[in-house]
Amino acid sequence: MRLTKLEHACLVVEKDGRKLVVDPGSFTTPLVDLHDVVAVVVTHEHQDHWTPDQLTHLLATSPEAVVYGPQGVADAADGFDVHVVADGDTVEAGPFTLSFHGSRHAVIHESIPVVDNVGVLVDGRLFYPGDQFTVPPVPVETLAAPVGAPWLKVGEVIDYVAAVKAKLVFPTHEQTLSGPGLGMHFDRMKASAQSVGGDAVELAAHESIEI
Repeated sequence: MRLTKLEHACLVVEKDGRKLVVDPGSFTTPLVDLHDVVAVVVTHEHQDHWTPDQLTHLLATSPEAVVYGPQGVADAADGFDVHVVADGDTVEAGPFTLSFHGSRHAVIHESIPVVDNVGVLVDGRLFYPGDQFTVPPVPVETLAAPVGAPWLKVGEVIDYVAAVKAKLVFPTHEQTLSGPGLGMHFDRMKASAQSVGGDAVELAAHESIEI
């Protein structure tokens, strides 16, 4: 599989000429010319993880693409056909097998409602938790780990990376950090990954790797 990290929380995974898009939100360059998309996963309803414009662009170029998300996304995405998924569900989407883990967004503050959130495991290899620190009940080869957000501190990132024990980790959800701040957080992430026998790589926006 070929993985391309876009800005912030958005990922594009390509396999056999077909594409999976995860969390195309407001901090990501408009996806106006992306073709052969079979599925879009929206982990939760917050704007930095999806917008109506991003879904409209994707469905205009790939009208057969299926949108998956938790009930909160289906409720928020008025006018879009969202296939509701929850913790423990597995679906086949083109060449991809998608399994979903977790159910709730991490707590930001007691005054802010906690929304639905599902993480997605792609082909049993790549896990992206959305805005939570869910540890899936199966081994993970590659982990997309949130690195900066109003709901996290770097100590939690260190603990999460150590708990998942992925062979390779890369940071996502970085747009809330300055350049130096991202570098500091990534160094902590990499040290944690290496402490449990893995490694970490920092991907620039639109950079791709084979996984």
